[in-house]
Amino acid sequence: MTQTAPHATGAFVEDPDAPEYSAYGGDWSDIADEAARLAQQRIVVNMGPQHPSTHGVLRVMLELEGEVVTETRAGIGYLHTGIEKNMEYRTWTQGVTFCTRMDYVASMSQEAVYCMGIEKLLGITDDVPERANILRVLMLELTRIGSHLVAIGTGGNEMGATTVMTTAFIAREDTFRVIENISGLRTNNAYIRPGGVAQDAPEDAVALIRKVIPQIKQKLDELADLQLENPIFKGRLKGVANLDLAGCMALGITGPILRSAGLPYDVRKADPYFGYETYDFQVPTSTDADAYSRVVLRLEECYESLKIVAQCADRLEQTEGQPVMVADKKIAWPAQLSVGSDGQGNSLDHIRHIMGESMESLIHHFKLVTEGFKVPAGQVYSAIEGPKGLLGVHLVSDGGTKPWRAHFRDPGFNNLQALGILTEGGQVADVVVAIATIDMVLGGVDR
Repeated sequence: MTQTAPHATGAFVEDPDAPEYSAYGGDWSDIADEAARLAQQRIVVNMGPQHPSTHGVLRVMLELEGEVVTETRAGIGYLHTGIEKNMEYRTWTQGVTFCTRMDYVASMSQEAVYCMGIEKLLGITDDVPERANILRVLMLELTRIGSHLVAIGTGGNEMGATTVMTTAFIAREDTFRVIENISGLRTNNAYIRPGGVAQDAPEDAVALIRKVIPQIKQKLDELADLQLENPIFKGRLKGVANLDLAGCMALGITGPILRSAGLPYDVRKADPYFGYETYDFQVPTSTDADAYSRVVLRLEECYESLKIVAQCADRLEQTEGQPVMVADKKIAWPAQLSVGSDGQGNSLDHIRHIMGESMESLIHHFKLVTEGFKVPAGQVYSAIEGPKGLLGVHLVSDGGTKPWRAHFRDPGFNNLQALGILTEGGQVADVVVAIATIDMVLGGVDR
């Protein structure tokens, strides 16, 4: 084809001296080889937002050669809230309302690990009532299911399968129904407190738990049918975003990513807490170490969590009427409050008991709530198995009523380090898959 040049009149005329170009079809590999031969310049682009938690809070910088990713860098810090620093200016109990808002998809997990650390410093771990620990395990497993459903649902939506997201979120609503029934809130609950939980389960809680278990299981079955044998889904995820066991160990990766590489590490089994050693459940693993295996493992973990939830329902029946807060009134935050007739606040009977029967009781209540209890000087590290991996907390006390330091090990922070390894050498479209199967929440990463 002969190139044309504009004439003075504005019309295009043939230029016999212009170079000729040939355009022809061919395989993508031939085109890529030709681009490499011509030493085309690399392209650097900002990618996103393609994940619910990357809308302005995660910057992914890609270096590309054509459609191939040659380098990936993640820029974080855009959702830094200063939660850990703020906790130094609040009482130990008030700190629960801060840490529950870090990874807002797994609120209960952060409350649990924080309170577990406080109880170790106080030396009251064995004094926490059995029923309180049962309620904690129930909340943790419902939270685990909800977190995994968000990962699976949003991951499917990012790949164009909106039905996967709607199905997953319907199942997540069932977990919220139980959590709200017991704690009063859907999320950011501040339900798990030092020494126990904020309030006991209502009378209809066990019946509701048993009602939602088959409903959640049905939606999990639907998600498995929608995805696992879908040729498009398998084509997008199988053999994509690989990370072997050596890479996981080098980067401190935990959770489903680590278990997809073959290591059955789960803190609930390795270092049990809240009585997890008495529950019957398995830790699913795989050796495929790819994106597909992580989706499968999260589904399998949801089924295992449902088994634990069913066991919690049985135990709640057996322990009905037992306390849900430690007996030591110098530590025990007011629990099992009577709700007012409007469904809010405290009932007149409760207020009458606190304010009208004993001046000493009123003074103690006031000082406990406003000043808080003192925690012996020292430091502690506690860890639990969160939905995304090992969730740890390092607490330091100077002997006062507030933490001297509170620092959390969010699993998403460590897992996000693997983004470069998971994506470099793959296609641009595979970056979406990698981020979805890492399943980090930037509120937890940045804190």
